[in-house]
Amino acid sequence: MTEIWYFGDSNYHSNSYRRYLALLRLGCSVSLFDPYESISPWTTRISWKTGYKFIQGHIRKWLVSQLSDLPKPSVIWVNSGEIFGRKCLEYLRGFGAPIVLYNNDDPTGFRDGLRFSTLLKNLSFYDLCVVMRQVNELEYRFYGARRITRVWMSYDEFVHSPTVGNRLNLSNISFIGTYRSLENRDHFLHNLLCSGLDIEIWGNGWDRSSKYFQLQDYCYGPALGNTYTKVLQESAISIGFLSSTNRDIHTRRTFEIPASGGLLCAERTCEHQLLFEEGREAVYWSSSHECIEVCEYLIQNPNRRETIRDAGMKKVRELGVGNEDICRQILSLVL
Repeated sequence: MTEIWYFGDSNYHSNSYRRYLALLRLGCSVSLFDPYESISPWTTRISWKTGYKFIQGHIRKWLVSQLSDLPKPSVIWVNSGEIFGRKCLEYLRGFGAPIVLYNNDDPTGFRDGLRFSTLLKNLSFYDLCVVMRQVNELEYRFYGARRITRVWMSYDEFVHSPTVGNRLNLSNISFIGTYRSLENRDHFLHNLLCSGLDIEIWGNGWDRSSKYFQLQDYCYGPALGNTYTKVLQESAISIGFLSSTNRDIHTRRTFEIPASGGLLCAERTCEHQLLFEEGREAVYWSSSHECIEVCEYLIQNPNRRETIRDAGMKKVRELGVGNEDICRQILSLVL
């Protein structure tokens, strides 16, 4: 049996934890270690801004306390990786197992400031670096990564599973996501609202928007776990924004929306068009005006809308982009 040491966020609703569960479903023996639990929330906030460089001694001691008496694993899987510096990775390499880095953020970009600075200095310690963007693949090489593979974002086969039901009478349009000041999502959604569309906004931070006074009656707070999937299933249309500051061309929601039984209505990109045929498996837009036109048409034509939804649900499973699929693909490269 493949024995994996998995280092990542153990919060039940985190995508890191869902990948851990996917590895278990694949039949691996997985030991989960959460280094973030060893530091206080205050230290985490400071470390995010300083690249975790001031806590490396503490993290290495934590590693020794957790691992010193354990038998050698088959694979060491590091999720995100910003918390491990040189001394930590040297210690892990001493166990002789291949070390995998999986990071679905944009460590070589600018959105998160110094958060990934320690990670980038130590990419050469990893036997395999897993990235989601072509630009990350090129920039990782500049920072010294020895072996890189690019995969798609993924949905979770267990969490994002559709239910069967009649959705012809739905008219609501949902967005699930965090408010980001540089992304213009609030202005976009306000335009949809002003057009008369029935908008629902789920996520954190929307009270910081300059448009919050106009949007507050349509903000419903966070949507996690089963609520997240339920919102997608009970929406006529689900908006899929990208994060330009994270250099996204597709996101997890690209797959989570159709996998959950939602209809993907996303920004038009080359990767979205490659994944789902426009107008048959998903719908796309390049402006709020075009999004309004697309949504109005689909609300007025529910049978057409449900045909696209069903085709998207089928296509996402044909693509092989579930957590189990991606984990299996990664393990095949190091075992």
